[in-house]
Amino acid sequence: MEAVISIAIGVMTGAGVWLVLRPRTFQVLIGLAMLSYAINLFIFSVGSLAIDREPIVRAGLAATLENYTDPVPQSLVLTAIVIGFATTALFLVVLLVLRGLSGGDHVDGQEERP
Repeated sequence: MEAVISIAIGVMTGAGVWLVLRPRTFQVLIGLAMLSYAINLFIFSVGSLAIDREPIVRAGLAATLENYTDPVPQSLVLTAIVIGFATTALFLVVLLVLRGLSGGDHVDGQEERP
C-alpha cells in the first residue's frame, strides 16, 4: 500500500512540476493544483495508512499507530482541500480577467505568433 501511495505522490509531483514550467497560465494553475494535491496526499499518508482503523481511542487497546489512525493529518488535509479549492477558484477568475485585458494567456505576456 505504501508503494502505491509513494508512486502516486511522485507521479502527481512530477506532473505538477512539469505543468508549472509550461508557458501558459492555465497550465501553471493546474500544475499548482496538482502539487497541492500531491502534498495533501503526502500529509494524509503521514498519519499511518491503515484500513478499517478508527481514529477514536477505545478501552483495552494501546493508543499507538498500530491500532489507530492519527486524526490530525486528516483534519489538516481537509482544511487544505477547502483552502486550495478557494485559492484555485480565485486564481482562475484573475486568469480570466487577465486574458480579457491582455488578449493572451502567456506567462511572460509575450506570445509567439506564427
